[in-house]
Amino acid sequence: MFYYVLKYVVLGPVLRLLFRPRIEGLENIPEDGAAIVAGNHLSFSDHFLMPAILKRRITFLAKAEYFTGPGIKGRLTAAFFRSAGQIPVDRSGKDAGQAAIREGLGVLNKGELLGIYPEGTRSHDGRLYKGKVGVAVMAITAGVPVIPCAMVGTFEIQPPGQVVPKIKRVAIRFGEPLDFSRYAGMENQKAAIRAVTDEIMYAILELSGQEYVDEYAAKVKAAEQAAAPPRKFPKLRR
Repeated sequence: MFYYVLKYVVLGPVLRLLFRPRIEGLENIPEDGAAIVAGNHLSFSDHFLMPAILKRRITFLAKAEYFTGPGIKGRLTAAFFRSAGQIPVDRSGKDAGQAAIREGLGVLNKGELLGIYPEGTRSHDGRLYKGKVGVAVMAITAGVPVIPCAMVGTFEIQPPGQVVPKIKRVAIRFGEPLDFSRYAGMENQKAAIRAVTDEIMYAILELSGQEYVDEYAAKVKAAEQAAAPPRKFPKLRR
C-alpha cells in the first residue's frame, strides 16, 4: 500500500514536476507478466525517477548498505527502501552473486518486473562499464524478456557525492524487449551468459550514447583510488 501512496501521491508527482522527464519507448514495458528492466546507473536519483514513470510496480535489488545504516537516519533510509519494495542484497563475499540471482528469480517467478543495473554499481565518471553476468543468468533461467533502459542526464543532476540533485530535465529511454529464448538451458555456460550480457549492454549503450569501457566499474574505480595521491591535511598549530 505504501508503495502506491509513495508513487502516485507523494514522490511520483513531485519528481515529474521537478525533473519533467522525457520518456521514450514506454510502450516496450509489458503490461503484465515477468520481465527484467536492465539499465545504466549514473546517479542515486535513478532509484526513484524510473519507477516513478512506470505504470507497473518494479522491484530493484538494492545494496544491503541502504538497509544497515546507523542511527535514526539509517533506520529511516531502511524503512523507506523496504516500503518502496526494494530487496537488500549483500554484495560482499563469494556468494554475493548467487544471492542476488536467487532474490531476482523470486521476483520473476511471481510474474513481476525486476529492475537491475548490470554494471553492479553506479558509474563514477558517467561512462558505461562492462556488465556482470547475473542479469543473463536470470533472463535465461526464468525465460523472460529483457527491456534495456537508459537514464540520460541523471549524472549531471546528481553525480556521486552530491546529496541534493540539481533541478534539470532528464530523459528515460526504453528499448525494444530482447528475447533470449534461443539460449534456453544454457544459463551455466560461460560463453552464453557473457554473450547475452554483452548484447544487453550494447542495447543500453545505443540508447544512452555513453562512452563504453570494457572493464568492470568497481575495478576501474578501485584502481583510480589506489593511484590517487594521498590527501594532505594541514598541520595543527600548538
